[in-house]
Amino acid sequence: MLRAELPRPTRHTLHRGRPDGRVLLAIGISLTALPVAHETLAAGVLPQGGTYVAGTGAIASQGNGLVITQPGSTRGVIDWNSFSIGKTNSVTFDNGSGATLNRVTGGSPSAILGRLSATGSLYVINPQGIVVGPSGVVSTGGRFVASTLDVCNDAFMRGSGALTLSGKSDASVINLGKISSSGGDVFLIARHAVINAGTLAAPDGTAELAAGEQVLLQDSASSRQVFVQTGSQGTVVNNGRIMAAQVSLQAADGNVYALAGSGTRIRATGTASRDGHVWLVADNGRVDQLGKIAASNADSSGGTVDTQAAQLAFGKHAAVHAGQWNLSTPAFTIDDSAAHALQRSLNAGTSVNVATTGANGATGDLGVVSTLRWGGPASLTLAAYRHVSVTSGTTIANNGAGNLTLHADASGIDNGGSVNNGCTIDWSRSTGIVSALYDMSGSYNPGTIVANKAWAGAPYSGLITQVTGYKLVNSVGDLQNIASDLGGAYALGKDLDASSTGTSFAFSPLGNATTPFSGQFDGRGHVIDRFTQLDQRSTGQPATGLFGAIGPTGVVRNVGMTNARVVTNFYFPSGIPLGILAGENQGLITSAYTTGGRGSGAFEGALLGGLVGRNDGLIERSWSSAVVGSAGVLGGLVGLNEGTILQSYATGDVSAGYHGVAGALAGLNAGTISQSYATGTSYGNLSTGGLVYSNSGTIEQSFAAGLVQGYCCSPPDTVTSFGGIAAYNQPDPGAGIANNVYWDKQTTTRGVSAGTGPQLPASNGLTTAQMSDPASFVGWDFGPTGAWLMPAGASQPVLRWQAGH
Repeated sequence: MLRAELPRPTRHTLHRGRPDGRVLLAIGISLTALPVAHETLAAGVLPQGGTYVAGTGAIASQGNGLVITQPGSTRGVIDWNSFSIGKTNSVTFDNGSGATLNRVTGGSPSAILGRLSATGSLYVINPQGIVVGPSGVVSTGGRFVASTLDVCNDAFMRGSGALTLSGKSDASVINLGKISSSGGDVFLIARHAVINAGTLAAPDGTAELAAGEQVLLQDSASSRQVFVQTGSQGTVVNNGRIMAAQVSLQAADGNVYALAGSGTRIRATGTASRDGHVWLVADNGRVDQLGKIAASNADSSGGTVDTQAAQLAFGKHAAVHAGQWNLSTPAFTIDDSAAHALQRSLNAGTSVNVATTGANGATGDLGVVSTLRWGGPASLTLAAYRHVSVTSGTTIANNGAGNLTLHADASGIDNGGSVNNGCTIDWSRSTGIVSALYDMSGSYNPGTIVANKAWAGAPYSGLITQVTGYKLVNSVGDLQNIASDLGGAYALGKDLDASSTGTSFAFSPLGNATTPFSGQFDGRGHVIDRFTQLDQRSTGQPATGLFGAIGPTGVVRNVGMTNARVVTNFYFPSGIPLGILAGENQGLITSAYTTGGRGSGAFEGALLGGLVGRNDGLIERSWSSAVVGSAGVLGGLVGLNEGTILQSYATGDVSAGYHGVAGALAGLNAGTISQSYATGTSYGNLSTGGLVYSNSGTIEQSFAAGLVQGYCCSPPDTVTSFGGIAAYNQPDPGAGIANNVYWDKQTTTRGVSAGTGPQLPASNGLTTAQMSDPASFVGWDFGPTGAWLMPAGASQPVLRWQAGH
């Protein structure tokens, strides 16, 4: 058998080409005395005793080689007594774009010292082991698989679905030569050890090395394809070169060695359908990385490297050159060797996320005991299952635009996670931000913070401080507890299921007009799902929304409220603001959205909006698809706007009954609406508008494209006020609807911009075809940095930020 022995101590040398045909490989482990007889490796050897046991084909000698012809692009299985190729010999498979499985049933390992090629896919299975020698060359048009684990013939011949390979062989799969697939993947699989000390190339596919007792092999055009289902404490070693669109080294409960050497030993370059991605996986074992790993996408942007193991170790040259490096382990301390590997990667522009999982009974704590300094824009996240601690006497510093996140209780399970910083965090020469996240039941020691006095938050970020400590909101109870400190800084630790607010948890709005929310709330891209709020009649508290009022210094950002249900059914004083996110906003709301419904059915005076009831502050880059109805002053986004709405939109239907008035974006506008739009249907009693009901403020560079519809009169619309933009346009001096505002006269069914008041030119009413042409929107910026974008095939513009630009 071909077997790799594991002596200690380990060495990092490579010896090849011994005259007796033996190969000694010491690559973190030693591969010694391979028991392959001299005559097995001698020139002139070819596979022996081949017989098709499934499918059909012909096996013929041709000079110093074999040619296997498999008709069409079919599949076939050949059993061989032996399968080795001498140094001057060749074996060629003419199998079209089909696949041939070669199984060795004899007792000798396979030694490929010559040339093995196939037009399609090729599988070589030998429980006694497989070695591609230094002179060996393997090239296929499709997939190449070398494995000591076996697979069922029937499953292989079906040719679709995943394959399960299994076996208990202690032999190894070793490459010392060159293996390439021009159009597919390269897979080396064994139970005991898989070693690459040669070259693997799969420019359009994945190159994957896996050690396990049972392995799943599946088809994927965009991700890795080999998954160890049953571990074997096996070993995967790379001391050669791997170049592919994506690369995976996986040993499950064994060890993965990505060893040192000149240049980059593992490189994933990505394709149009595959991001450049490298995986080093040893869930219950160890990953040793001593060299450089690179991952980039087809457009040359940075790819991703994922390292996952029970233990992590780094050599003096370890580094990752990619867009993102994710490291996951049960518990971890960043010592000198780890810090140097992280620094080299960060300085190369690779953002790093170190996460501890608390698996295998570990504490899940993440500690830093060595100084970390880097320049440039790369960011570092230290995310602990429980506590994050940084030892005194150390420094974490960035000179550039990098961010630092210290995240306790990263799983969001309220385990008392704390952040204890005993070091100096020096961001005095950085424009990035520093965030510390800790549980409400935990603690935060900020340590020594040196901030940049010239720092200013990026446009639309909603950031007001460069260094911020946030209490984590991980439950509906945590959310309600914000009421005890309305001036604090909070962040969602995960997506929240708020369905209990519709059954056992009567949620009270956070803040009110007298004592509004004055702190920071950062959703961090998470959502609050199935939030329900009904009037609390016993306390006289209407359902004003998640926040009753956001004060002038209050900031709410980066949060979604999905499938919300907020309803007021009782009579409250006229003018009360009611929204889903907030009743009233006097501060800043940025990058927020709502879906679901916001209703009021009992009185005419409410200010009702899908996002906010009344806005006196700034709402930017936010949206709502909530359905809004049916009494009061209704808007798809805002009921009454006396502040600014910027780069925002609404798509939900707004329906005003006999006791309401409606606009698809805002009910009443007495402030500024800029670079915004509405596409939802606006139903009115006697009047309504495609963007607003009534305008006394300023509207600029905006459009409306939803149906504007009345429903109470017969015949309809005879004594009513309907407009493509507004029902009533009665601007204050110096305000009004600008000439760069447009409406779709076909979808709104309106030929005028306003039902009553000053009108836009009739030419601002566009056909649906004109709405899809950027040239129709005079003065709008559709350039690379402009506010607007016209997607291919779209019937109207969208805001550039919607597409992530």
